[in-house]
Amino acid sequence: MLSEKLREVRLSRGMSQVELAKQLGVTKQSVSNWENDNIQPSVDMLVKIAQCLSVSTDYLLELDTKTYIEVTGLTSREISHIQMIINDIKKRG
Repeated sequence: MLSEKLREVRLSRGMSQVELAKQLGVTKQSVSNWENDNIQPSVDMLVKIAQCLSVSTDYLLELDTKTYIEVTGLTSREISHIQMIINDIKKRG
């Protein structure tokens, strides 16, 4: 459900509703309403939310169940190292 996923991702980023609202140019009440499933954000706002939280709209809508790690700003070599660590963890699990 969008409301739950939005709250989950926002909290995982260490953001308050106020901080997210400020970045999106909306009120805290709007974010609260989305998270409490009182109203749904517009399609345009959903795209803005996804961009702000560095996830896809499909992820927020639970159409994509993959988990992503933000690697923007890392070099290809650094990303390669992270991928090797992930592969190691998967092999052990």
